[in-house]
Amino acid sequence: MRIIPLILAGWLVTLPLTALALDGKALLQTVDRNLEPESYESYRKLINIEPDNTRKEFVIYSVKSGRDKIVTLFLSPASDKGRTTLRQGDNMWLYIPNVGKPIRITSLQSVTGGVFNNADIMRVDYAEEYNVTSINEKSDTYLLTLKAKSNSVAYDQLKMLVDKELLLPRQIEAYASSGMLIKTLHFKDLKAFGDGIKRPATIETDSPLYKGFRSVMIYSGLKKREVPAEVFTLGFMGRVEELRR
Repeated sequence: MRIIPLILAGWLVTLPLTALALDGKALLQTVDRNLEPESYESYRKLINIEPDNTRKEFVIYSVKSGRDKIVTLFLSPASDKGRTTLRQGDNMWLYIPNVGKPIRITSLQSVTGGVFNNADIMRVDYAEEYNVTSINEKSDTYLLTLKAKSNSVAYDQLKMLVDKELLLPRQIEAYASSGMLIKTLHFKDLKAFGDGIKRPATIETDSPLYKGFRSVMIYSGLKKREVPAEVFTLGFMGRVEELRR
């Protein structure tokens, strides 16, 4: 039997998922926390693969705080080293050393130039951006249909296939408001990162809009961490490297 933790009036309780069959919000919040702690640091490798198998790789360090703030630092390649991105809710910026000031960017752009866009790379909690509009239960999965809370969200609708036992995504299809499929995310390679964190270490994405192109995101480190609020400000974007010392 699947169990979901809830906080009610200050008390942590657990209830069978069957008792929460219509509570999509609780289920989605549980998926969020199973994927990542609310506040954490991580290391990831992003690989863009072209139809001729040409590859470009990036290594990034990220720190997230709460449900909607995240900062990333590019460690490689040399041409991108020192670049940082900042997300505060729907607002995103790119900082390039020697340019002088952060540049506004959007969720649908991609600072790495691959199938992953900025919203994928600087992902906040799904429950922060989406409402659950339906849940379709199958033998070993739940199919959640998610609707964006505002027009500023990268995808108008998501169809998230969730493993019943693990309460983690297996696959997510992302759609535009027109109903067109934009991309599919595949979650693979379940890995224990320590401190009770066990999640897919690899996310692969493909898109009918970019036939033959793929992007892969591989987590090599993920752990809980609290950092000062100052980290998630424009003034700190040139100092993110300090967090790794």
